Amino acid sequence: MREALQAFFEANRIIVYSVYGQVFFTTGVILAIQSLRLSRLRLAQALSWLALFGILHGLHEWGDVFIPIQATYLPASLVKLLHIAQVFLLAVSFLCLFQFGVGTLSPLPPGWQWFFWVPTWIFILWLLGPFYLGLTVVPEIQDWHAMASALARYSLGLPGGLVAAYGLRIHAYQHVAPLELPHIIRTLRIAGLAMAGYGIAGGLLGPAVPFFPGSVLNEAIVFQTLGIPMPVWRSLLGLVLLIALLRSLEVFEVEIDRRIEEMERANILTLERERIGRELHDRILQQIYAAGLLVEVLREQCGPDSSMSHVLDQMLLALNRAIEDVRLYISTLQGVSRPGHLRSLLEEIAHDPRFRSMIDIETHVDIPDLPLEPEQVAHLAAILTEAFSNVIRHARARRAKLEARIEDGRLRIGVCDDGIGMRPDHPIGMGLRTMQERARLLGGTLRIESEPGQGTSVWLELPVGWKE
Repeated sequence: MREALQAFFEANRIIVYSVYGQVFFTTGVILAIQSLRLSRLRLAQALSWLALFGILHGLHEWGDVFIPIQATYLPASLVKLLHIAQVFLLAVSFLCLFQFGVGTLSPLPPGWQWFFWVPTWIFILWLLGPFYLGLTVVPEIQDWHAMASALARYSLGLPGGLVAAYGLRIHAYQHVAPLELPHIIRTLRIAGLAMAGYGIAGGLLGPAVPFFPGSVLNEAIVFQTLGIPMPVWRSLLGLVLLIALLRSLEVFEVEIDRRIEEMERANILTLERERIGRELHDRILQQIYAAGLLVEVLREQCGPDSSMSHVLDQMLLALNRAIEDVRLYISTLQGVSRPGHLRSLLEEIAHDPRFRSMIDIETHVDIPDLPLEPEQVAHLAAILTEAFSNVIRHARARRAKLEARIEDGRLRIGVCDDGIGMRPDHPIGMGLRTMQERARLLGGTLRIESEPGQGTSVWLELPVGWKE
């Protein structure tokens, strides 16, 4: 059976490499389209690196089909250049894979920002060593090809695949798990396993070379042992990875749309409750106050010994109870907030998984942790939540920044994004008007800075002594 498989694949070697290249090239094109269509998802923002890996890797594998054909009639010098270009494509494709893995881990924790440049440093070392110096030391182009390809796989492909697999796992548990989407977690785990498998199949099991580990673990040994060449195994892993990622992104998009709709419904419900609360406070409650004043005036005119005195006392008691009931209804409509602290509130909102799963949020909070009253907590939380919701719903942004600082005697809290921006004459909707009203109740102002294509910044400005 094994001998028959070996004979089949040997006879169809060109087809195997053609299909292998087609799988990865098609994967790259599809992922490139998905990364643009689903750009508001954090995972999709790193997909451009994986898409570039697929396209370049597919071109590299097609080289195993076309270079032998070109070698039959092209000069040896041009054939050598084709080999050099093929090895260079392999290394660059693994650089993109490594960079995708780093991208899935972003934002990197404090003290680890240097890791973003590790793939580039390794690529430069490979470029100066095996690629450039190897060409001057190794006389035969075929021997150099095998050596440089193997070292590119060991130094870039293997760690790149493993880091990408770890990044997919971290993304699933840190950014998707808080959203309670278990089916997406399962699919991302499958994608992570496929990525780890490819890291081993494509990064460790490369061409046979006269040094470890290629002298012990290589494509030839796998082919002799299993009867199926490594390009077939890598193609299968690539297909599993593509299907799992596409499934995760499509389901994730549906879930995110549903959650955005829930946020919009909750926002509408909040606005309606606030409108009813204002109506109760500004109209109904004031009318009850007025009625109570009239009853008190009437009681004074009748005197304490009047037969109507007892009835008027009961009317005042009923009106006071009505006032208490209306106040209770208003408190219920507005919700109950607990006391809090400013820095803690800002950090809590910036790390809300509803927002962080779709955009990168950077925080720059350079203010003291001021204590807040329940009403201030409610207003600040509502303003910032609406600001981030607007970024997700309308801005088409990849990144947002939450800033807080004291400047020119005023406390400035801002939400800035890198989205599409808006025109100066853009109409102000109900959400922004409510934010402005909340800012006024806090004793401050809300300012919006935006230009088309330049993103939007929403600034809440409060006097330094606003708490008092």
